[in-house]
Amino acid sequence: MNSPFPTVIIENVQPEIDHGRHPIKRETGDTVRVSADVFKDGHDILMVFLLFRKKGSQKWNRARMTLVNNDLWKGEFQVGENTRYEYTVEACPCVFRSWQHEIRKKHQAGQDLKSELLEGRNLIRAAAQRATAKAVRDALEKLAKKLGAAPNQAAAVELAVSPESTDRMDCAPDRSLATQYERILEVVVDRTCARFAAWYEMFPRSQGKTAGKSGTFKDCEEHLPAIKAMGFDVIYFPPIHPIGKTHRKGPNNTLVAGPNDPGSCYAIGSGEGGHKAVEPSLGTLRDFDRLVKKCRELDMEIALDFAINCSPDHPYVREHPEWFNHRPDGTIKYAENPPKKYQDIYPLNFHCENYMDLWKEMQSIIEFWISHGVKIFRVDNPHTKPVAFWEWLIGNIQKKNPEVLFLAEAFTRPKMMRALAKAGFTQSYTYFTWRNSKPELTEYLIELTQGPMKEYFRGNFFANTPDILHAFLQEGGRPAFKIRATLASTLSPVYGIYSGFELCENKAIPGTEEYLHSEKYEIKVRDWNCAGHIKDYITRLNHIRRENPALQEYDNLRFYRADHDNILFYGKAAPDKSNLILVAVSLNPYQITDGFVWAPIGEYGIRDDEAYQAHDLLTGHRYLWRGSRNYVRFDPRNEIAHIFRICRWRKRENDFDYYDM
Repeated sequence: MNSPFPTVIIENVQPEIDHGRHPIKRETGDTVRVSADVFKDGHDILMVFLLFRKKGSQKWNRARMTLVNNDLWKGEFQVGENTRYEYTVEACPCVFRSWQHEIRKKHQAGQDLKSELLEGRNLIRAAAQRATAKAVRDALEKLAKKLGAAPNQAAAVELAVSPESTDRMDCAPDRSLATQYERILEVVVDRTCARFAAWYEMFPRSQGKTAGKSGTFKDCEEHLPAIKAMGFDVIYFPPIHPIGKTHRKGPNNTLVAGPNDPGSCYAIGSGEGGHKAVEPSLGTLRDFDRLVKKCRELDMEIALDFAINCSPDHPYVREHPEWFNHRPDGTIKYAENPPKKYQDIYPLNFHCENYMDLWKEMQSIIEFWISHGVKIFRVDNPHTKPVAFWEWLIGNIQKKNPEVLFLAEAFTRPKMMRALAKAGFTQSYTYFTWRNSKPELTEYLIELTQGPMKEYFRGNFFANTPDILHAFLQEGGRPAFKIRATLASTLSPVYGIYSGFELCENKAIPGTEEYLHSEKYEIKVRDWNCAGHIKDYITRLNHIRRENPALQEYDNLRFYRADHDNILFYGKAAPDKSNLILVAVSLNPYQITDGFVWAPIGEYGIRDDEAYQAHDLLTGHRYLWRGSRNYVRFDPRNEIAHIFRICRWRKRENDFDYYDM
């Protein structure tokens, strides 16, 4: 008979986001590790189960949880598919184990256990009746008979408390007094690409070879092998839609455009169409489909910008004027971010009277591009639209297309960035670009990867963007680009660069972070092999990431001691410690920097007097280290970082052999 009230207290279930309001995030093949505080009145021994299932299934899978200490229990389960899972915790008193504990103590005290042993046989018979499998039922009935036929009390107790008896009874547990945690929690399981990928952002119109003439999708195809050779997985395009002519912006965001100026691709919509059309100068939709196919053949994919902007020429302005914000004089408001004005862009009003029609139209845009092979969307300024809209949109899209990923471009207040991630965004831009000192980087990365945010917020570390050319890159030259590339690619398993980074482009409008002659407003033609490029360095970084599983995880980052303020020292280890990476980076692009770092040899099982190898994967050099304190040196003219793979010594016959941990 079930209890009319909870018999066990279950609390502090982790991970859990906002009392179960939002799901945690994992990737296919991951292990979800769950902990909970579980206890009850009295001295009963508890059985605690981790319940899990695919969302929509009626049947729970059960995994036994293990008591760690002080009423803390832990368990885990695997998520093998790109879908949503549910989990919770169930606990109940284990009458048989409690009985075992009781008779063991009474037997040691020399008490007569005739009644207790009869009670035990009854428990075993009841378990046999509960058992659904014939083999389990037969084994339990056999155990009950064997217990009754024991020649003496000592033999009966020995059998009753044996591991064999415990295992058999665990096959048919009595859950009649079970208590289930009050909430069912959820896991969004994304493709591995959600956690580990290298992004490359480029404007298709700047992939041509003739000054002033727009590049095309076919020109992009020609550039793909070079991008693939550098080790990138995702090609991200800013908007590729028709560009409006009304109030078109000129070079460097000037208010007046010349007759041949292409305008900002973020001013979407013209007589040629809106968000479901392509800019004619880039080619046709068929050309785009061919480009998607070519990317897939190279094991890459295209991410599209979902920018909810409309030029005054967008079809929506004519067909749905009610979707926009109007001034008292009836004119439509253009976008502003004081002191910036965007006269070429009309924002949509997501709170309009028939907002659901607008929301459904936005969903149809995403569905349209999914039908053309796009599975990743970078969303422009999501923080200026309702969080409820994103939760609705992403939820609806991923019900049918769980493989689709969304990246939030929201450089805004931290709480809003966290709210967007909870609402469903797969990845998020971060403040990484503005974190350049040792304390800034350490504090921020610990917040992202070690605190509650690690369960739902995946930071995509872009080293630069078309909107952000940080002073560190403007002033530090080529060494600064190598420093930031190293940090972005090794601190986070998912990172990106905006094209031109590999060429160390660093000319800005004075006093700003805006690129001079930004390709947001004009077409660029680049010399992709110009002097001073760092393509080989970026290629090496991406190769190292791909060859070392430790660099493919998000929440395994740990910072270690370095005695110089301009040396950042950190490490990552594969879950099974088979791959150990330590990274030392100079944060000074101007001067030689050296000092001592302290390797966490205790964590790696290396004795203080034991020699081990630090193999620099950037240069190929191998160093024999002993103890935790070791010397590093950086010269901006050569190398500004070390990425060490740590190996131990093992003596084999008359030689030494390096082997991983």
